[in-house]
Amino acid sequence: MSLLKSESIDGLSSRLNCVLETAIAEYRIVGGVILVMLDGELVYGRAAGLSDREEGKAMAEDAIFRLASITKPIVSTVIMRLVEQGILNLDDTVTRWLPDFQPRLQDGTTPTISIRQLLTHTAGLSYRFLEQPGHAYHQLDISDGLDQPGLSVEDNLARLVQAPLAFRPGSSWRYSLSIDVLGAVAEVATGMSLGELVEQFVTLPLSMKDTGFVVADHTRLVTPYADGAAEPARMTDGVLVPLYDGRCSFAPSRALDPASYQSGGAGMVGTATDIVTFLETIRLGGEPILRSSTVDLMMSDHVGLRRQPKVRAGDSDWAGPCCRTVNKLPAPKPKDRSSGVALTDITGLWTGRTGYRWFSLPIRPSKECPALFRGRCATPSTGRRLRSRDARR
Repeated sequence: MSLLKSESIDGLSSRLNCVLETAIAEYRIVGGVILVMLDGELVYGRAAGLSDREEGKAMAEDAIFRLASITKPIVSTVIMRLVEQGILNLDDTVTRWLPDFQPRLQDGTTPTISIRQLLTHTAGLSYRFLEQPGHAYHQLDISDGLDQPGLSVEDNLARLVQAPLAFRPGSSWRYSLSIDVLGAVAEVATGMSLGELVEQFVTLPLSMKDTGFVVADHTRLVTPYADGAAEPARMTDGVLVPLYDGRCSFAPSRALDPASYQSGGAGMVGTATDIVTFLETIRLGGEPILRSSTVDLMMSDHVGLRRQPKVRAGDSDWAGPCCRTVNKLPAPKPKDRSSGVALTDITGLWTGRTGYRWFSLPIRPSKECPALFRGRCATPSTGRRLRSRDARR
């Protein structure tokens, strides 16, 4: 608890209240939910602002958000559970399960892609929003899993396989649709839908009743907003949101269309409470959804310096060198003012393009760092994202 010893929980609450209220007052977000847990205990929880500005509907702590990339850690957990059961092997080739998924390199050759490479985003795939107009991902109308309601996974993979790989699998890293491909692999390997697998292996054992590919209660689904000139703009189907050097296409109605494919990288919805439950389970070693040895493997660095060129080692928007089941970054090394101990453990964090962000310091207690600070924070919002640095003011 070293990072919090020098200031009371009340002090933390005051600062977080200030961050949330300022973000709403400055029209950076329409509303948001922040939950903070310390040593497994909820020490701060607040919903503020509106979940639907036009209807004047207040935000609630049990509001359901479109999770976007927060889907990835949950689906990756399912994949690792299938590995534990021997249904999948990390070194399986994708073609064992998807015989037609054989994308080519620029030179026309067809390399093999493994489950491991898909999990670590080293397969050579990409996202449409990362590519410039005119790129094959645009020409082929490949979905990032956030748009095109009603599109099937078979159709999207048929488009994806026609786009050239960005690099030879295993030689580099690029954030990508690889978890969507893994979702299709899991469905073929088990004969179950991805939603059924998520329920069986994650949400049912953890009682995450509001999280899945289907909205449990439409009345609690938050209206999404994007950055606007003066205030956040209500998102409609087909809206293009600037993202890094490109633009990402969103279709909010996708979450309400059961015919939309269950995107392993971006398709789920859920609440802050459910996500915190999932994070706490992973922090404590994975039981009852994963073995601790599996979590250790997932938390290991499988990519190193092969990260995307634009991505800084500490860039929280990209969660470090690769997208593992739960990502980790080298944590800052401030000294604990009460004990003089330098904090050298890791920071786990991830974000969703629709405003969700979480972090955890450190992920698990260890002999080297016996849980000086064990907390997690989930901050879904509507509109511009809250900046973690604001809470340090």
